[in-house]
Amino acid sequence: MALKDKQTRVTYHKGVDTIGGTNIEIAYDDAHIFFDLGTEYRPELDLPDESYQTLIQNHLIPELDDFYDEHLTGAPRWKGKFQHSAAFISHLHLDHTKMVNFVDQRIPVYSTPATIKLLKRLNRDGDFLLPAAGHPKEYLRPLTELPVHHKVKVGEIEVEFYPVDHDADGAVAFLIHTPDAFIVYTGDLRLHGYHPEWTRAMMKAAAGCDLLISEGVGVSFPQDLDKPRKPWSEQLLIEKLVDLVQNAKGRPTTFNTYPGNISRLEAICDAQPRTVVLTADRAWLLQQITGRKVNYYYSPSAKPLPELDSSLEVDYQTLLADKGTYLWQVEDHFENLQPNTLYIHSDAEPLGDFDPAYQKFLDMLAAHHIEFVRLACSGHATAAELDEIVAGIKPQLLTPIHSFHPENLKNPFGSRVLPQNGQTLVLH
Repeated sequence: MALKDKQTRVTYHKGVDTIGGTNIEIAYDDAHIFFDLGTEYRPELDLPDESYQTLIQNHLIPELDDFYDEHLTGAPRWKGKFQHSAAFISHLHLDHTKMVNFVDQRIPVYSTPATIKLLKRLNRDGDFLLPAAGHPKEYLRPLTELPVHHKVKVGEIEVEFYPVDHDADGAVAFLIHTPDAFIVYTGDLRLHGYHPEWTRAMMKAAAGCDLLISEGVGVSFPQDLDKPRKPWSEQLLIEKLVDLVQNAKGRPTTFNTYPGNISRLEAICDAQPRTVVLTADRAWLLQQITGRKVNYYYSPSAKPLPELDSSLEVDYQTLLADKGTYLWQVEDHFENLQPNTLYIHSDAEPLGDFDPAYQKFLDMLAAHHIEFVRLACSGHATAAELDEIVAGIKPQLLTPIHSFHPENLKNPFGSRVLPQNGQTLVLH
């Protein structure tokens, strides 16, 4: 039996009963770790700003000691309870990364090389992450690379990254070992993307863990549980997109995607019968991450990017007048598009009905006689896939999180606890 002060403690600070803003702390003896580093997404609050004080007051981030930068909080919050501290990021989506700059500089923050590279590029103009105190808005605090299948020790807590299939490049699950517990955190994952074998390999490595902390987006919507259906794969999405483009002969056709899904963007560029043209920003991002150079254009509000090959630039006015030569990406100035333009919305922002901006966006397109087609492939496991993941791991204890209805995810192979925000579980 472990001594009382040598037991593993898991505190669910935030993100238990909502999609986003997960923040969990695992402590053992004189060490503790945190994951992830996002904020809860509540656009309906219409906040005046996203300062630390505003986010705390609106319960979008948790109140934590020995975590936040004191220059940001305006008051010391460092109590020195632990000798060893670290934080970890599972993937780049904002609900897992947005407040990374709020973390005290004394705490190392680990993520995969791919995620770090994307975060640096996406925050180039300071409009992706929340700003750090005392730094330019485009600043990104130091991040430490932890490649997949490598381990790091924080006191007596050991963390290993395992790649999983998700709609963000560089996504991982965490395999966490303390002297008295084996804990697995899934991050966000699925079995219907480009690499389901990554998720299944993680399941095998996680088998029989003491605690599985699993995302539960796929069980969040009861109406979907009554009518389960096979999810679209990334491959099927590309096939449907190609069909749409081929059937739009003589018609201007545009699209947009989420910037962090580099794999989908490359697949679109490879598969299309038309010449694909990206915004200069997205072409720059693709070039920075993969080295690939593609056709691009500058919208009226875009800044010049000298790193891009000028021979690949397509004039904006040429695209606006196009009748079927190009498939081009549009992020803004939709009012400039021709009537009867086809616009394919492939998991781009705004993401869906939960965002008040989504209906406004649809209304704007309709007002300009632009046809909207949504092509989506979820980055999250379906309810059936979540059941398969739990069955593959067979955890002794399951705590579903990151879900509007975590109670819908069961554990036939052991026990289950539905934690509350702020609750601590002691493992023994």
